[in-house]
Amino acid sequence: MIDSKSPKISALSSRGKASVKNPFIHSSPPSKAWNLSHLDVPTFLMCPPLSYNTSTPNNIWMEDLDDIERKVDDKKAARQFQALYQFLSSRGVVQLLPVPSNCGLQDLVFTANLGIVLEHLPAKDTVVISNYDSKPRIGETEVGVKFFQSMGYKTIVPSTKFEGEAELKHLYDNVYIGGYGLRSQKETYEQFEEQFDMKIIKVRESDPYLYHLDCSIFPLTYEKTIVCTDLLSTTEIKEIEAVTEIIDVSREEALPGLCNSVRVGNYLLNGSHIHELKRGTENYRLEIAKNRKLEDIAADNGFELALFNLSEYQKGGAALSCMVMHLNRVSYQYRLI
Repeated sequence: MIDSKSPKISALSSRGKASVKNPFIHSSPPSKAWNLSHLDVPTFLMCPPLSYNTSTPNNIWMEDLDDIERKVDDKKAARQFQALYQFLSSRGVVQLLPVPSNCGLQDLVFTANLGIVLEHLPAKDTVVISNYDSKPRIGETEVGVKFFQSMGYKTIVPSTKFEGEAELKHLYDNVYIGGYGLRSQKETYEQFEEQFDMKIIKVRESDPYLYHLDCSIFPLTYEKTIVCTDLLSTTEIKEIEAVTEIIDVSREEALPGLCNSVRVGNYLLNGSHIHELKRGTENYRLEIAKNRKLEDIAADNGFELALFNLSEYQKGGAALSCMVMHLNRVSYQYRLI
C-alpha cells in the first residue's frame, strides 16, 4: 500500500537517497547535453556484457539449469552481443551504457529492465529508472540514475516496484500496457497515470516462466500488438482490444520468446538458437514452431525477420528484447529502402 503522506514518486539524489520534497532531481545537466531521444533515427541503449554472469539464479529459467549448464562462455557471449549491436547500429544509433569497474552487476547487460523513456511527454527528457524486485539487480538503479543524469535527462525512481521497459509497453500517444504481479506493482502504474498523464492498461502476471510483460506482449505497429491471450482474463483482453488490434499467440509460442522481439523499421528481430538444438527434441519442436509463427506474422505485416543466436543470454533467463532499451520510437517507422 502507498502511504498517502509520502511522495508518490521519489527521485534519487546524487548521494543515492530519496528526495521527499520534489519528484525531480535538481542536478545541473551538462551544459551541452545531447538528448538522444530527439534524434530522427532509431536510438537504443545497450550494455556490453563485461559484468554478465549467471552466478546467482534469480528466475525460474536459471533455477532449472545446473551450475555447468548455466555457466557462460564469455567469448561466445561477446560475439553474440556484437552481432546484435552491429545490426542495430547499422540502422540507427546505439548508445553503450558504461559498465562500472568491478560492479558485480550480473544482469546489467539487460538494459530493457533499467527503465523507460516517457516518450509521450513533449520534451522526451524524463526517464523512469527501475526500482528492482530482484535482489541481484538492486544496484542497477544507481547506475541508471547516474548515466541518464549525465545525458541531461530528468530521472525518476518510483517508490514501488517497477522493472522498466520490459514491464511497460508503449502503444501510441499516452497509451501503455503495464504488467504487474511478479516483478512490478500495480500501484506503480497508478502513480504514473496521475503524474504523467498516462493511460495504462494493467494486466496481472502469474506465470513464473513469463515473468516480465515483454514475454507475453509485443507492440508490432501502432495499430497491432502481439498478445499471448492465454495468460489474460477476459476483461484484460477486452481492454486491450479497445486500443489495439490483437495478434494472438499461444503460451507454447510465447515460452521460447516470440514476444521478446524488437522492431527496427521494416525488420522484426528475435533470438533463436535453433542450430544448437537437437532435432526431434521438445525444445527443437517449440523453437521451430515459434520461428514459423514469427515468419507468418512478419510476412502478413510487411516485415523481414532477422534471427540472432543469443544462447549465452538464455542461460540468464533472458531473450533479445531484454538487451535493448528504446531511447525513442523512431524504430516504429517504416523505412524506404
